Amino acid sequence: MTAPLTGFPAEATRRIIVKVGSALLVAPDGSVHRAWLESLVGEIAARRAAGQQIVIVSSGAIALGARRLGLPKGGRATLEDAQAAAAVGQIALSQVWADLLATHGIAAAQMLVTLGDLEDRRRYLNASATLDRLIGLGVVPVVNENDSVATEEIRFGDNDRLAARIGQAARADAVVLLSDIDGLYTANPHSNPAATIIPRVEKIDETILAMADGNSSSGMGSGGMISKLQAAQIATGAGAHLAIISGRVPAPLGAWQASGRGTLFLASARRGARKDWLAGRLTVKGKLSVDAGAANALKQGRSLLPAGIVATSGAYARGDVIDISGPDGAIIARGLAQYDSKDAERIIGKRSEDVAALLGGTQRAAMVHRDYMVLL
Repeated sequence: MTAPLTGFPAEATRRIIVKVGSALLVAPDGSVHRAWLESLVGEIAARRAAGQQIVIVSSGAIALGARRLGLPKGGRATLEDAQAAAAVGQIALSQVWADLLATHGIAAAQMLVTLGDLEDRRRYLNASATLDRLIGLGVVPVVNENDSVATEEIRFGDNDRLAARIGQAARADAVVLLSDIDGLYTANPHSNPAATIIPRVEKIDETILAMADGNSSSGMGSGGMISKLQAAQIATGAGAHLAIISGRVPAPLGAWQASGRGTLFLASARRGARKDWLAGRLTVKGKLSVDAGAANALKQGRSLLPAGIVATSGAYARGDVIDISGPDGAIIARGLAQYDSKDAERIIGKRSEDVAALLGGTQRAAMVHRDYMVLL
């Protein structure tokens, strides 16, 4: 068998997420860029034949539906418009993918997910199992956010982050973001001609984050470079490489492999499935602020005890996901609360031996146990 084609490091060849943005798939008049999409599907078929497993995360439902319904602002003028456009456009989007994959003898499967499907641990595991089964059956899953029921408050907001979360759920080796920009630049290249592309990022730090802005150049999508860097943080933290490359050319995967032009974010070591899920969450129920001593203890792999907590905020129950911030306010960890917020207010700053007297009965020693915590 021919070795799978890849623009990633040699070991990242088994399972890849390919995200397609709205501006690449949908023309300004509302039609599908069919010739371009045919070239991409041909690449996907070739990679599958060479042994790679592919999952597609496809934008485009709102853009397709908006133009069919004649809605202003690409269907994003109101939440109701976006939901209606998505309901109409998703049918067309799924049919296009199914038809083109079928020409290569490949079955497509539609998966529509909401933020809650990947934020709730049980539903996340169900989605992960479904993806794994579909891939095992030789099917190419085509995933999109279920925008027809998503709300402004409870949604991914863009498919860059969705692709990274699907990469986590699928235990993918790599994520490719096909975009209308060919990578991360030192500044916005549309406003700064002197900006240069960054080919490789080993660590996403404040310097890297400062290079992004939130604008979507096409006006169709909902993301920008900020969302792509957030996606890179999620994916690399879960042990998957992520690449931002141009989709403005036919057969974009092959073009990337030939030219090497794009930005590659290198994966970190995997932390375990539960901790990857925790780190990649986009919502939390509350926050604990800790003193310098507790912050140092957490960095050494210890549990968070009530004595080191200086403040709590939010309404959360035992088992909910909460963030932990250090003395400077920066988030340093995330984990599962062992007490609800009302009890937390009573025990913060207290020694473990005093907690039982305050709450009565045998109590848990830690506010957040190290086994259910991940450093960020």
